[in-house]
Amino acid sequence: MPIQTPSPLNPAAVNKLNSALHGQLFRSGENGYDVARKVFNAMVDRRPALIVRPADADDIRLAVSFARENDLPVSVKGGGHNVAGSAVLDGGVMLDCSGMRSIRVDADKRTAQAAAGALLAELDRATQVYGLATPLGVVSVTGIAGLTLGGGIGWINGCYGLACDNVLSADIVTSDGGFLTASPDNHADLHWAIRGGGGNFGVVTSFTYSLHPVGQVMAGGLSFPAERTKEVLQFYPEFAASCPDELSMSASLGRDDLGRPVFGVGLCWCGEPDEVNSALRPLRSLGPNTDAVMPMDYCTLQSSHDAGFPPERYHYWKSSFFTGLTDEAVDVLLHFAAEMPSPASGIGMQQLHGAAARVDPSATAFPHRKSQSELLILSQWADPAETESNVAWTRALFNAMEPFASHGVYVNDLGEEGDDRVRAAYGANYDRLAAVKAIYDPANTFQSNQNIRPTA
Repeated sequence: MPIQTPSPLNPAAVNKLNSALHGQLFRSGENGYDVARKVFNAMVDRRPALIVRPADADDIRLAVSFARENDLPVSVKGGGHNVAGSAVLDGGVMLDCSGMRSIRVDADKRTAQAAAGALLAELDRATQVYGLATPLGVVSVTGIAGLTLGGGIGWINGCYGLACDNVLSADIVTSDGGFLTASPDNHADLHWAIRGGGGNFGVVTSFTYSLHPVGQVMAGGLSFPAERTKEVLQFYPEFAASCPDELSMSASLGRDDLGRPVFGVGLCWCGEPDEVNSALRPLRSLGPNTDAVMPMDYCTLQSSHDAGFPPERYHYWKSSFFTGLTDEAVDVLLHFAAEMPSPASGIGMQQLHGAAARVDPSATAFPHRKSQSELLILSQWADPAETESNVAWTRALFNAMEPFASHGVYVNDLGEEGDDRVRAAYGANYDRLAAVKAIYDPANTFQSNQNIRPTA
């Protein structure tokens, strides 16, 4: 994306804002600016007019008011792990919430309040002290805010739903600089919208989550020999569709050192430990060459995928939902897996089922409520000279699989793909979301996201 020249700002007004902040302000060229604007996807290189690292909600109110007065859009960075890089924007005001990471756990009420800059690992560690957890994602360096606002599919979604399903309330700064709390009893329309509608409606300064008893789990994975890849890939979707709530899985298709497609299944069992063998028996009957399912601390499971996302990598993703795979679809996957240009890439199949699938599609803004898997083409590479080949491979595979896909896409894994794909992410809830947007952000100040345009 071409870099735009930031809008000229009155230096005196910027200095006044800087003096009023409890946190920090970075201008282009100043020490800390380039670090603050960096996100995990090295393909993203944008330059905000200003970066504010707020210390509290008052700082966010000041920054949002400044942006509104100067007719600037606002972006929000929590963990910066979104593939589209929407946390950082050219020429606007970027809020880097990494300085807001406080977490308070009430073990008796089974709730946790976490500030907007907290990472999954931090919230998990705080709640696991009490043998509790809330559903989050599968990479512990992800920020809780972006993940939750887009839905949040994770290891215990079969038992306890999505991250957004567990949001009891949220404190939010709106586009007029106001501060409010959204809950089922207070600004219920906004509470509905932030549970799957992304960062379209304001800046969430903290979430209050419900917690569930989760301690040590049975977790790990099974991998299969290359000569059985097709057989296992044909079997897996039906197995995933019929497994119990206690078993949540994330499968992957890659290639081995010889270039052959290989299939593996990562899993978490959050039920009685002695029942996991019965649940896995059909999958194990296909003859895995590695079986590493074992008792595991929940935080260890939550960080087990972190090594697959090293810093400074270039990322390009495409995704869709699938309820099953025909033989023809399996052949397409095998063909493209064998031609994968980067060995660091993979084709993921993250399961959404159980409690997460039984929620009414209109009960939250997240609409994709049925037992299915997200097929994520996750391309990553280290050398920028390899960008063209990796992007071309990803697009070709996505296009070849499109005839077999369900309608819809997980907003948290959506890149810059146009209005039609944004509407597919929000599904039948889009028009209602646009109406809520018109109430809380009529000027579309918060547009650096999978943007919902306010109803006129």
